[in-house]
Amino acid sequence: MSNTTAAAPSTATSMTQLDDGIKPVEGGGGSSSASTLTQDAADGNIENQPADLSALEKKEKYVSMHDPRSFPDGGLAAWACTLGAFCCLFCSFGWINAIGIFQTYYEQNQLKEFSASTISWIGSLEAFCMFFGGAFIGKFFDAYGPRYILLLGTFMHVFGIMMASISYRYWHFILAQGLCSALGASMIFYPAMGCVSTWFHRRRAFALGIMASGSSLGGVIFPIMLRRLILGVGFGWAMRITAFLILFLMIIANLTVKSRLPPKGATPWRLGDFTRHFLELPYTLLVIASFLFFFGMFLPFNYLPVYGLHHGMSANLSNYLIAILNAASIFGRLSGYVGDKVGRFNWMIVISFMSGILVFALWLPGTGRIPTIIFAGLYGFSTGAFVSLAPALIAHISDIREIGLRNGALFMVVSFGALTGNPIGGALLSRYDGGFLGLQIFAGTVIMSGAIMFLVARFQVGGTSLTTKI
Repeated sequence: MSNTTAAAPSTATSMTQLDDGIKPVEGGGGSSSASTLTQDAADGNIENQPADLSALEKKEKYVSMHDPRSFPDGGLAAWACTLGAFCCLFCSFGWINAIGIFQTYYEQNQLKEFSASTISWIGSLEAFCMFFGGAFIGKFFDAYGPRYILLLGTFMHVFGIMMASISYRYWHFILAQGLCSALGASMIFYPAMGCVSTWFHRRRAFALGIMASGSSLGGVIFPIMLRRLILGVGFGWAMRITAFLILFLMIIANLTVKSRLPPKGATPWRLGDFTRHFLELPYTLLVIASFLFFFGMFLPFNYLPVYGLHHGMSANLSNYLIAILNAASIFGRLSGYVGDKVGRFNWMIVISFMSGILVFALWLPGTGRIPTIIFAGLYGFSTGAFVSLAPALIAHISDIREIGLRNGALFMVVSFGALTGNPIGGALLSRYDGGFLGLQIFAGTVIMSGAIMFLVARFQVGGTSLTTKI
């Protein structure tokens, strides 16, 4: 190297080079030859490097964008994005977590001529639509970033709830609440999850846990808020006030949720873009495990208020069961911090088995008020961790530039479990003449099956040693 090159002034840069997968992380300078020699150092060709350490310090230093050192793991922009993502989850998944309040209310009011199984299709369709759009939204997110998705999602979610406020027929609620609002919630949910993953590596599960705790807080506030407002101002205005709250929070989210990585740009829409990820065995195992877990997870969310009424609880207390469940799930979401310490796969296995055991050991035999309240709290904690851990597990085995599509594809498959689980539960409820035994056995069985598949996925990723942090 010439003396001129060695003495070149240092200039800072933050450009990300997506074509070769490398990113400058420190100020450097010099010509392209200097960059080449420095990259040689990263590749192990240290014999080509200058002996003068002061000259070496002036060269650009590159690391892969997948290297943990390239993730800020904090800072104003990262935590502002996490705050905005918290608002997104409050408005999207938090709204879905409150579907139990609508099941009970519609059974007693606008849709009382319909069966519990028929009414449950509204909530199931809502959950299905929020998750099913993930693969398509994820691909658009990877190509263009979160901005336009969030704006459209905000409009559709708010508009759908406004339309539900003036609905009185079954098909009105299907269109407004089951489709329009839910698709908007989907466009809010996925960009938030994808953006946070790009800012954090070492503390990813914890950051995603903070984000996901928004859904738990939403699941606490929405049922209580709706219950109080319905009694005070009626169903219509209760829904409109809720829509205005969501609009306010989504203004904050639209201003703060940003991806650390620049958009990849438009690419052709090919079926292989969605299916090729399932050729990877660890990813496929995670998808199967998540599907089975979701297949049964929402049944207590949807039927606990009805269960409480069936066993003698007052209408007021039974409606608070969903709030109790979601309040406890806040701590489950934040337990992603434990996952960062002991291994995210390891912690997912613990909480998924805990969920299944609680259904069999506490919900099934316990019919009194106290056992039901305790079940709601413990089940909320155990299932709460799933939402923060699932994206962290996907990020652990994925190219970060495809995180949107891979998260979306997983939740797209999961959506079929969310769609069919509650109607199956309603059918089992009718089959047992209003008894919950069949519903409880079904929920516990599929949740435990999901836990076993998480264990298999963990063995595939990190081997059979249970002491390894994976």
